[in-house]
Amino acid sequence: MLNKFYDTLGGGNSVSVIIISIAIILISGFLTTRITKLLKLPNVTAYIVTGIIIGPFCLNLIPESVTGGMSFLSDIALAFIAFGVGEYFRLESLKKNGRNVTVITLFEALLASLLIFILTFFILKLDLAFSVILSALASATAPASTMMTIRQTKANGDFVDTLLGAVALDDVVSLIAFSTAISLAMATDGGGVTFSDVALPVIYNIVLIAVGCLMGFALKLLMGKRSTDNRLIISVAFLFVICGIGAALDVSPLLGCMTMGAVYINATDDDRLFKQLSYFSPPILLLFFVYSGISFRLDALFDMKSSLNGVPLIVIGITYFIVRIIGKYAGAFIGCLITRKPKKTRNYLGLALIPQAGVAIGLVVMAARVIGGEQGMVLQTVILSSSILYEIIGPGCAKLALYLSGSYGKENSEQMLKAEEKTDTQTLREQLLKIEAEIARAEYSKTEEERAFNEAADDQYTLGEYMRRNRKFINRR
Repeated sequence: MLNKFYDTLGGGNSVSVIIISIAIILISGFLTTRITKLLKLPNVTAYIVTGIIIGPFCLNLIPESVTGGMSFLSDIALAFIAFGVGEYFRLESLKKNGRNVTVITLFEALLASLLIFILTFFILKLDLAFSVILSALASATAPASTMMTIRQTKANGDFVDTLLGAVALDDVVSLIAFSTAISLAMATDGGGVTFSDVALPVIYNIVLIAVGCLMGFALKLLMGKRSTDNRLIISVAFLFVICGIGAALDVSPLLGCMTMGAVYINATDDDRLFKQLSYFSPPILLLFFVYSGISFRLDALFDMKSSLNGVPLIVIGITYFIVRIIGKYAGAFIGCLITRKPKKTRNYLGLALIPQAGVAIGLVVMAARVIGGEQGMVLQTVILSSSILYEIIGPGCAKLALYLSGSYGKENSEQMLKAEEKTDTQTLREQLLKIEAEIARAEYSKTEEERAFNEAADDQYTLGEYMRRNRKFINRR
């Protein structure tokens, strides 16, 4: 029925169909957030569920001709996400917490990958190429849902700083692991691997990082005292340039956009631009997450005939889903234990690292293209389906972790208030002590005659003031 409406509406003009479809996506996403808000769930969950509901396996409200041309959304959304993450790569913060965050990231990312490899290759007996690529993708964490959850709750503190640093470095580790995994997969499947197969992905990512550095400095030069509109136009244009270069080189724009954000914040210390982009990006992120939900292959996941090496696809998906969570939590716990992080950070950081979308979805499309055939289809289905599930429960777990760690809510407000009161009291006390010290030094430096003269002058001044105030009364007497 709706397809007939689209056909009638289009009348040979597909533009109207595209515009109406985008409007349906935006309105549906907004309406679903009204429900998740009552359940106290993050908006990301609403967007993913919206995509599933209006997708081809439920209401089928969006034509395939529209969703087929929306793949570019992942690159654009990833660009905004990565640029926002770059704000947290301040040099002073990295010098202070860089070592600890690096240790935590390596443990939580690589332990998840190791457990997935053991599961797929040794337990499920799947092919080496498939196992290596799936384990590399397991290390990725979705910065978008984490960032949106933090922004929505207005959380802050050591837990948030550690989480953002881990999420930012997490995808760097994932990209390196993925490049290595693709090279190994090509070597095992194609009977050998050339130097270019290994070197080109690394070189392309280095090129994109260099472009991000140049764009960051250029952004600083062009910003100046520009109006708000022009600042937004220039920054979005630069992000799109990096996206275009990444698409041309067939690599993710994540590293380039992240580098641009990091260079800009360190060169200017201007966080206002990041706030402007955060106000501009919500509709784009909504479209991206709803599109991810629409792309969910529900039929392939629950079709018992779908299997790989005799293992049902549903079994691969469920075990991957569970084992990755275990790896993320255990790795984060061990990393925090080694770096001696506070107990609340150690106990709950792993919960906030569950979401997986964005980077993983972008990389799996590339992996499916490289592997091809049945393995490529299975790989894409497992990652997309598990990413949807992660995005449904992940933001809720992240929000729970933020609350339990005291990063937002009543406990955090009380801690901040106490810190502010303590700071104000300490500041006032220090100022009073300085004043007393200055007075004491000044008095000590004077001779006995000077102090006597000053006391006499003070007495004379006090007497004069008394006579002036009582002059009328004395005259009347």
